[in-house]
Amino acid sequence: MLEKILSDLTTTNTQLVAVSKTKPVDHILEIYHKGQRVFGENKAQELKEKHSQLPQDIEWHFIGHLQTNKVKLIAPFVKLIHSIDSWRLLKAVNKEASKQNRVIDCLLQFHIATENTKFGLDITEAEAFLTSPEFQSLEYVRIVGVMGMATFTNNTIQVRSEFKNLKGIFDQLKGNVFPDSIDFKEVSMGMSGDYAIAIEEGSTIVRIGSLIFGRR
Repeated sequence: MLEKILSDLTTTNTQLVAVSKTKPVDHILEIYHKGQRVFGENKAQELKEKHSQLPQDIEWHFIGHLQTNKVKLIAPFVKLIHSIDSWRLLKAVNKEASKQNRVIDCLLQFHIATENTKFGLDITEAEAFLTSPEFQSLEYVRIVGVMGMATFTNNTIQVRSEFKNLKGIFDQLKGNVFPDSIDFKEVSMGMSGDYAIAIEEGSTIVRIGSLIFGRR
């Protein structure tokens, strides 16, 4: 299945994150040896342990809800945090990144689904903070795009609409806040059940787990 997904992505500029949460190291190595180098985890402690056991050329993405007190576990090595859903969290990432003397790339997570259980910002609070002096003082985080999760539903019209909404948020921030930034370019949306729609709507990163590793 990995080969088919990669084939689907060859004509796009979309990056594949293989979501390896809950999967053992030997399963991850199987996918690694097929050429995949970007993996995503949603638990900080689990990610730290896997990082220490697996090849060091793996690019690790954190894709789940991140607690501020767990940032220190992944700050030394994480490549991209997809799930910045509060300014308190962004400041915590900046603080821990400064201790490592490295800049951590981050995506702002927006709430685009109908479910109340999903985390995320709204565009008004995002623009207010991103244009504030406080944000300008954060030297160890780099906002490189946005992330969102569509409603878990078979209604593809709704899913497409939610992805369009996220792409619209990206475009608004690009125009109003990051017009001159070459780094602000990522739209992380699309998972196993809806990645094809996400790509059609402008996704640059898809997060796929069950199609690669099987059901959890």
